[in-house]
Amino acid sequence: MAKKDLKDESKPVLERNDSDMDFNRTPIPGTLPILPLRGTVIYPTMVIPLLVAREKSIRMINEVLDGDQIIGLVAQKNPEEEDPAADDIYSIGIAAQIIKLIKMPDNSVRIMIEGLGRIRIKRFVRKEPYFIARVEKITERFTQSLKSDALIRNIRGLFKDIVSNSPNLPKELNLIIQNISEPGKLADIIASSLNLTLEERQEILTIADITKRLERVHVLLNREQEILKLGNKIQSQIKDEMDKAQREYYLRQQMRALQKELGETDDRTVEIEELGQRIEQANLPGEAYDAAVKELDRLKRMPPAAAEYTVSRTYLDWILELPWSISTEDNLDTRLVQNILDQDHFGLEKVKKRIVEYIAVRHLKKDMKGPILCFVGPPGTGKTSLGKSIARAMDRKFHRISVGGVKDEAEIRGHRRTYVGALPGRIIQGLRKAGARNPVFMLDEVDKIGMDFRGDPASALLEVLDPEQNFSFSDHYLDLTFDLSKVMFITTANIIETIPPALKDRMEVMYLTGYTHEEKIEIARRHLIPRQLNEHGLTSRQLQFRKSALMGIIQSYTREAGVRNLEREIAAICRAVAREVVEGRKEVAVITADRLSFFLGPVKVFPELGARANDPGVAIGLAYTPSGGDILYIEATRMPGKKSITLTGQLGEVMKESAQAAISYVRSIAHRFDIPDDYFESSDLHIHVPEGAVPKDGPSAGVTIATALVSLLANRTVAEKTAMTGEITLRGHVLPVGGIKEKTLAAYRAGINTVILPKKNEKDLEEIPDYVRQKVQFVFVSKVDEVLRQAIPASAENGAD
Repeated sequence: MAKKDLKDESKPVLERNDSDMDFNRTPIPGTLPILPLRGTVIYPTMVIPLLVAREKSIRMINEVLDGDQIIGLVAQKNPEEEDPAADDIYSIGIAAQIIKLIKMPDNSVRIMIEGLGRIRIKRFVRKEPYFIARVEKITERFTQSLKSDALIRNIRGLFKDIVSNSPNLPKELNLIIQNISEPGKLADIIASSLNLTLEERQEILTIADITKRLERVHVLLNREQEILKLGNKIQSQIKDEMDKAQREYYLRQQMRALQKELGETDDRTVEIEELGQRIEQANLPGEAYDAAVKELDRLKRMPPAAAEYTVSRTYLDWILELPWSISTEDNLDTRLVQNILDQDHFGLEKVKKRIVEYIAVRHLKKDMKGPILCFVGPPGTGKTSLGKSIARAMDRKFHRISVGGVKDEAEIRGHRRTYVGALPGRIIQGLRKAGARNPVFMLDEVDKIGMDFRGDPASALLEVLDPEQNFSFSDHYLDLTFDLSKVMFITTANIIETIPPALKDRMEVMYLTGYTHEEKIEIARRHLIPRQLNEHGLTSRQLQFRKSALMGIIQSYTREAGVRNLEREIAAICRAVAREVVEGRKEVAVITADRLSFFLGPVKVFPELGARANDPGVAIGLAYTPSGGDILYIEATRMPGKKSITLTGQLGEVMKESAQAAISYVRSIAHRFDIPDDYFESSDLHIHVPEGAVPKDGPSAGVTIATALVSLLANRTVAEKTAMTGEITLRGHVLPVGGIKEKTLAAYRAGINTVILPKKNEKDLEEIPDYVRQKVQFVFVSKVDEVLRQAIPASAENGAD
C-alpha cells in the first residue's frame, strides 16, 4: 500500500475560546520532532484531525506519546515527494499537541492535534529515523490602529459576502468569524477557509506582523470575491441562454401545433428544417459541415424575397449533393476485368495490361491513389469507348467531359459566388452527376484546350491531374477542399505535341496506334456490325457481310487509322437493307465486294502507287498525322532558270528546312552521278508535296526529298513499292524519327513491300504486328548513301566514294 503523509481531511471547525489562547500554559520545547505535511498548511489555534500513514511518521507519533506529545508540523514544498529530505520542507511551521489518537485497521494512525504557535526551524538535530530539529517560537506583533480596525471590518464584510455566494462554505462560518476578536486568529481562520494554493497558505503562515497578515488576507478575499462574481455572471448568462433557447423551442412547438390545427404550413420553416436534417445525414467532412451550418444560419435570418436567398439556397444544395463520402466498391478480380476489356475491345493489349496491373496493386494496397492516364491516338481508335469499358470492368461510375476548345479557366475551377449565375466548374459538376467520389473521369480532347484573356484552363488542370495536389482541390464556387485522389482520370488526345509540357508531365501517356486491315475486319465482325444491326432493328438473318466486302470498304471507301468511317459505311448499308426489309424483302441480304458500289456508290479512295511509280523525281515518304500514319509523295522537277528553289504543298517551317538540307546534300554529291557543275546554275528546282490543302511539317521527310532529287537529276526511277522515312544531316547521316508503328501500318495498308528506316529505329520493330513484319521488308540505314543504293539500285554504279 502506498504510504501517505499527514493529510487535512476537513475544514477547521474546532478552536479554543479566546480565554484558552494563552500559549504560555503549554510551553513549546526548543527541540521538536518534525512531521512533514503533504498538500496542506495548519495554523495555530486550529484543532484538526490528521491521518498518518508513513512508517517513519507512525514511529515518531508512538514515541512522542510517551513524552509531552508536542510535535512540529511543517509543510512539504512538493506534495508528491514520498520521502522528503530536509531541504524539501519549509522552515516555518507550527508546534502542535496531540490530543487524541486512533489506530486504524490498515495500521495507519488518525490523530487529533491542536495548534500551539508558529515556529521556525533553526537546524536539524537528527534526520533518521525521523526529523528532530532545534526550533524557536515566532513572536507575533500587532499594534492596534485605525488602519487595522478598518482592515478587520472590511475582512469580516468581504468574508460574509463570500460565504453567502459560495456553495462550498458552510453558513455557520459567518457566526464563527463575527465572534473572533483576536486579529491574528481572524486572519488565520479566514485563510484556512479560502481556496488558496499551498504557497499562498504558507505565505500567510510566514507573516509574523499581524497587520501585514491582515492586508494580505484582504487582498486574497478581494480576489476570491471577484472570482465568485465572475463565476456567478457566467452561470447567469448560461442560464439565460438556456432559458431563451427553451422559450424559443416552446414557442415554435406551439406555433407548429396551431398551424397544424388550422391546416396551415410554413413552407420556409419546413424547407429550413429539411436542409438541417440533410446536413446532419450527409456525413460531411468537418470543413464542409461547418460551412453548411454557417450558410444555413444565414438562410434562417434571410427573408425569402431577398436576392441572396436563392444564391444561399443553391450553394447549400451543391454542398449537400456532392458525394463527399460516397464511394463505389471496386471490382478487384483481375481475370474478370481482363475478360470485360477483351469483350469490349479488340487489341490494345498495352492499355489493358496497364489497367489490370492497377487493379492488382489496388488489391494489395487499398488506399492507392487513382492513376492519371492519357490515351493518345488517331480518331476512331477507341479512346473514349475504352474509358467506358474501364469503368464497367471496375464497377465504377463513368463521366466524360470534353475540354476541346475550352478557353475559360472558370470552366475547370468554377466562378466565385459574387458573380450572378455562378456555378462550380466542370470537375465538381461531373462528380455531382457521377454520384461517387471515385468515378472514372474522362477529359476528352485535352490537346485542343485553348487560352485567352479569361485564363488558361490547362494551368487549372495542373492541380486536378497531380496526385500530390488533387487531394485538396478547391473550386472557386464552393471555396471548400474536395479530395480527388480517389478519382481515376483519363485524358484523350490525337497528338501529344500541343499538350503543354507541365500538363503532359503529370500524365502517364499511352499510345493507341492505328489498326491494320485484318484488325479492322475483326473489330467490324465483333463490335461494329452487331451494334449497327441492333441500332437499325436488323438481325443476322436479314443482313450478313462477307469478309471480301469488309476488305473492300476498308480499302476503297475509307482511309483512316481508326474504324469510325468504317462504321459509318456499315451503317449506310444497314439503312439501305432496312428500307428493303420494310418494302417486303424476305431473304437474307448478303453483302459481297461486287455489291458495294450499289450500296455505297463509286469508289472513294484510289491507290496511287501504280500511277506514280515509274516517274523519275517521285519518291514515297511516310508521315505521322493526327489521323494516324499515311504515305506521302514527294515530287521534284527541273526547269531552265537561275538556280531558284520552290517549295509547295503547305509545308511547315521544319519541313522547309529539311528540304533545304536535302538540296544542299544532293548538290554536294552531284559529281557521283555525272551531273555537270553548272547544272544547278542554269536550273530551277521545284519540290512539291501533293494534297496541298493539308498542312505538313516535321523533319522525317529529309531522306525522301533527297531520294526524289537524286532520282530526278540522275533520271532514274525509285524502286517500286518502296517507302522511306528519316531525318538527314548535311553530312549525309540518317537520324531516327518517331511514329514508326503508325507509318509502317500506313505503308502496309498502301501495299508497300519495302520500308527504309533509320538504323536507330530498329528497336521499334517490336511494336509491329508479326503478320506485317512477314509481308514488309525492313531496311535499316545510317547514311543517305545506303538509302540511295536501296531506293535507286542503278545509282550504285556511280555512288561509290
